[in-house]
Amino acid sequence: MAERDVGKIKKNDTADIILRVDNFGNRKGLTIREFITSDRYTGFTKAGVKIMAADFPKFKEMINSVTEEDLKPEEEVPQESPAEQEKLPEAEKKETPKEGLPDY
Repeated sequence: MAERDVGKIKKNDTADIILRVDNFGNRKGLTIREFITSDRYTGFTKAGVKIMAADFPKFKEMINSVTEEDLKPEEEVPQESPAEQEKLPEAEKKETPKEGLPDY
């Protein structure tokens, strides 16, 4: 089977996310990778994931379970300032998430 690009999503001015059905290393599946176009380098980065063919039905089920409603922005709740945090009892203080990491 030859590889087939399924689609591309623009990430920013220099990067796209490419979805490709391929058979790299005798491992058939869906590859989702970042592709960079810049003066220094043009090509795929190491950032990405391969969904093996055997796992694709579960992946598809998971993706299809996400609704547009799930992806709507939530109303922002005002954050309390550090000074306001200091006034709270220890049990009510909120931990500030680390920069760039989701708080699960």
